[in-house]
Amino acid sequence: MTDIYLRSEKSNKGCFVAIGTLVVVLIVIALFFLTRGCEKKPDIGEPANSSAVELTESAPAEPEITEDRSSAPDPGLRLLAQAKTSRSAQNLQEARRLCYEILDQSKNPQARKIAEDLLGDIHIMLVTTPRPMPEKKDYTIRPGDTLSEIASKFKTTIELVRKSNNISGSLIRVGDRLRVFSGDFAVVVKKSDNTLELSLNNRFFKRYRVGTGKFLKTPTGDFKITDRIVQPTWWRPDGKEVPYGSTNNVLGTHWLSLNIRGYGLHGTWEPETIGTHASAGCVRLLNSDIEELYMLLPLGTPVQIIE
Repeated sequence: MTDIYLRSEKSNKGCFVAIGTLVVVLIVIALFFLTRGCEKKPDIGEPANSSAVELTESAPAEPEITEDRSSAPDPGLRLLAQAKTSRSAQNLQEARRLCYEILDQSKNPQARKIAEDLLGDIHIMLVTTPRPMPEKKDYTIRPGDTLSEIASKFKTTIELVRKSNNISGSLIRVGDRLRVFSGDFAVVVKKSDNTLELSLNNRFFKRYRVGTGKFLKTPTGDFKITDRIVQPTWWRPDGKEVPYGSTNNVLGTHWLSLNIRGYGLHGTWEPETIGTHASAGCVRLLNSDIEELYMLLPLGTPVQIIE
């Protein structure tokens, strides 16, 4: 009896130990899953790093043109898209009309700047090719006509008549038809921001960057073009002649003289000075720009210089 009792007691003790071990294991497992359950899990589709999303959303890429949404929508943005589409389709007259609408209606400075740049390119394409435009007239060459006489008749330049009609040299034939530009150009130079605005029949044509005189020495007032010279000689203030081609000649490739002694519009061999007050008093442009103006502007073109 005693042996049997003792064996039974030992067996029950082993069961208690096994049960206790199992309970401890179960508690550890339960605590493990409870701990995992307390961690924040992102919803489906939510990035784990939400702070990165907030940073991205708070700093979006800026659009090409910004608009003040506190006021009425600016028509310039819509018109600009249409103008670019027309320009790409080579419908230059429609693109030109839309750009003028932007300048008439839009107050958005970015849209106006882009419209001006677009207009400048469109205008050069129109005036330098046989493309039609309201400022051109068809003309049939008559006996005795010369390019010089035709240019004078329409108040334009020989260079523009040649360029816009694909004429090389001076040979023209009686009966041939030309499309001749006959609009009126005018120039306004603004010293404070070193720009030259070219207008056609009192409407914007193109804007150029220029350089003006040191210490604002460029004279202000109303002037006109009195001489047009290719490959100009520069006469220094001390009267010394500096021929074209000399490294000391500062006038660039072309010269448009004003009716004020010693002053004019000219090119430069120092393009880095464009946009600054760096000249001795004249208005200087990139050589490519003065060559363009030389082709466009006849004698007598009015030039206004303002502060």
